[in-house]
Amino acid sequence: MRLHAISDLHLAHRENRDALAEFVATRDYRDDWLIVAGDVGERPEHLTLALEQLTRIFAHVLWSPGNHDLWCPRDAHDRTRGQARYEELVAICRAFGVSTPEDEYRTWPDDARTHLVPMFLLYDYSFHPGDVADADAVAWARASGVVCGDELMLPPDPWPSRAAWCRARCDWTQARLDALPADARTILINHWPLRYDLARPPRIPRFSIWCGTSRTEEWARRYRARSVISGHLHMRTTLVRHGVRYDEVSLGYPRDWRQEHGLAFYLREILPGDSDASRRFTPARDPFIMAPIHA
Repeated sequence: MRLHAISDLHLAHRENRDALAEFVATRDYRDDWLIVAGDVGERPEHLTLALEQLTRIFAHVLWSPGNHDLWCPRDAHDRTRGQARYEELVAICRAFGVSTPEDEYRTWPDDARTHLVPMFLLYDYSFHPGDVADADAVAWARASGVVCGDELMLPPDPWPSRAAWCRARCDWTQARLDALPADARTILINHWPLRYDLARPPRIPRFSIWCGTSRTEEWARRYRARSVISGHLHMRTTLVRHGVRYDEVSLGYPRDWRQEHGLAFYLREILPGDSDASRRFTPARDPFIMAPIHA
């Protein structure tokens, strides 16, 4: 039995939909579990499409949302927005028996002390150098020509801001983690990275402000994580910080991966973590990996 992970399927792109269909038609993981760490697509229909297929070949699937999953154009009056969109996606997951951040944490069948923790934490613009104020972060990023589509496409309704939504999600999730048994281990799953030093894409480092929150910097050690799973950056890596393994498991847009490899090549083994697939994206192994940050 193995635990695998992938994120950023971006099923709005035909090449990615075709790769998923080929993967499901030719693979069988009926004894294994799968983590899907956000950015399945921009429409709820993309999540339905993914889960219809993935739940056929995996024994269990766990999901965390990404920013693209929550996107809604301002003029799309027939679409759910903000918290309502998130609740719509959770309902889709539950219809397929998929674990979400709202559900009781599942324990790993091979080790009852290990809790699998899907999270939905968002970001609060705090991933920036110390001489930049949170309130100035967006202007600081714009000054380098960087702006995230979330500023137009991710409404926080009914929260007053995405930062306020992030604060509420962190408060709620932290309380749940604090309630775990004192000897519990965790697999922490979040679309956005948990650490600032893992959230600075080398080509656009100021994009970091849309990549997480400084509140989670020490969560891996605090909650005795065996592994931390994230996506978002399209920067596939397996890195270690303070003895904890951090896996960025994104597929990405068609330009970010090699179609000739197929989707299975990009599936990361998390547990037990003793195969070549678990070590495939250590730094500089694949030319499609952006240079990792070492801090």
